[in-house]
Amino acid sequence: MDFRIVEVFNRSVTIELVSDAIFRQDRQFDVFIDGEKRLTTDRNVVSIAGLLPNRKYRIGIGPCANGGTCGGTNTDTTNGNDNSNAEVQLAEQEFTTGHESVLLDVTCFGAKGDGVTPDTAAIQAAICSCPKDGTVYLPKGTYYSTALFLKSDMTLWLDEGAVLLGDTDREHYPVLPGMTPTTDEKDEYNLSSWEGNPLSSFASLVTAIDAKNLDIIGPGTIDGNAQNSDWWVNPKVKRIAWRPNTLYLARCRNVRVQNVTVQNSPCWTVHPYYSDDLSFLNLFIKNPSDSPNTDGLDPESCNNVLVLGTVISVGDDCMAIKSGKYYMSLKHHKVTENVIIRNCLFERGHGSVTVGSEAAGGVKHIRVTQCIFDGTDRGLRIKTRRGRGERSVLDDILFENIEMDGVHMPFTVNMFYFCDPDGHSDYVQNQAPAPVDEMTPSIGLIAGRNISCKGASACVLCAVGLPESPIGELRFENIKVEFLPESQRVPERPVMMDNFGEMSGRSIYAKNARKLVLKNVEIIGAADDAPELIGVDVQDLENVRYR
Repeated sequence: MDFRIVEVFNRSVTIELVSDAIFRQDRQFDVFIDGEKRLTTDRNVVSIAGLLPNRKYRIGIGPCANGGTCGGTNTDTTNGNDNSNAEVQLAEQEFTTGHESVLLDVTCFGAKGDGVTPDTAAIQAAICSCPKDGTVYLPKGTYYSTALFLKSDMTLWLDEGAVLLGDTDREHYPVLPGMTPTTDEKDEYNLSSWEGNPLSSFASLVTAIDAKNLDIIGPGTIDGNAQNSDWWVNPKVKRIAWRPNTLYLARCRNVRVQNVTVQNSPCWTVHPYYSDDLSFLNLFIKNPSDSPNTDGLDPESCNNVLVLGTVISVGDDCMAIKSGKYYMSLKHHKVTENVIIRNCLFERGHGSVTVGSEAAGGVKHIRVTQCIFDGTDRGLRIKTRRGRGERSVLDDILFENIEMDGVHMPFTVNMFYFCDPDGHSDYVQNQAPAPVDEMTPSIGLIAGRNISCKGASACVLCAVGLPESPIGELRFENIKVEFLPESQRVPERPVMMDNFGEMSGRSIYAKNARKLVLKNVEIIGAADDAPELIGVDVQDLENVRYR
């Protein structure tokens, strides 16, 4: 058993096992700091908190003292101070925690942490007073707050038992204007976004604008408190401004978020926007299953994003990779690219990992690997539509080494997605060929390999391209899918487009694609016995088995 050190913070560290296991090991193991057992877990990605800054440590991993389950089958991590089995460590590395100039405790600035007293001003005072490389510290307590604004070269540390709890009155939140003309009228200044357009929205509970070298560390909680407010009432109606996120990063660079729970969000939960060089490590993002538009993590027009060891269970897509709508692509074009998602668990939600539909700037070079998709409606979900524009190129998207359990529709690709006010218009939904112009999106390579799916329901693959812009290539290799028994399947519509019926037990349906490659694909319990292919130019089917 070996591991790599992923990131070192001023008071914590994240490691990742070098292993082919998906998300977790088949047995628990111990994690040691300087020979002392600090954690027992089975997770492939582990964060250790409670360290001191500017200090050299040794971190090691080894088998549990009892040789396997460490006291049971519970896969949750547990803390401990027993160093009795330090001598059986299998791997060890040294690291030095980051520099910290000062630790500012928000209670020294007047924060009460009683869950009732408004603590916004006290916490913001600590943030504004924080020098370069300083840490703003929230000890155990519940801090009732409206929007907080972070800055560069600082750490926000929510200790164990610390909860940053959102104010329930929307009128207490400042509004971020969507777009403001510059004084010389030669440009415009963008502060906010709502579903891909630069529209005025409320500032998020934790907001960072133009910040760099920013860390947000746990193990505390950022709680949007939306269930006790009116954010989810008439969610598509603008009241003063559009709903906020819980964590919003606008034009930021080198931001790391580690070992934090983010929950009960008014809208998209964690929203990086036009930001680069981001790490999201061991997060737990959760919202009620019926909460509207509460995507878990939505990088929009971002480059170099790393998501490791994160668990997401929400009311919409677990992750949705985006790049804005047409206006932002035209005026402020930025491709979302180089996104790595590894050793994560995605539960519930409409899609496990989605690309689109607000992807007018394009999305490319996406890698999703060693993840579990559990009980989501769809696994891989691609969605776009006419009107996203010629810069909306979705390409080089690879899912591999994935386990799906109870995912109704493992793979869906939809170029007729009926979003936006004109989503049901003839322009978007007409399935006859339209002229190819500056408003036509395109899809390149979508691939999946080494994937097992148990408990599928509606279909294995449903892909519908535009007749004037067919999907470039769909490539699936080493795929095994087992359907639920017919009596347990409920017919569902796999792609959200007009004039497309429900499916139940369907294997593979592809329409309007230049190339389809299926190699070593096994499908068990389907209602049909062969793929249905319409307008697929090249069909490379090798060892596709039905039983």
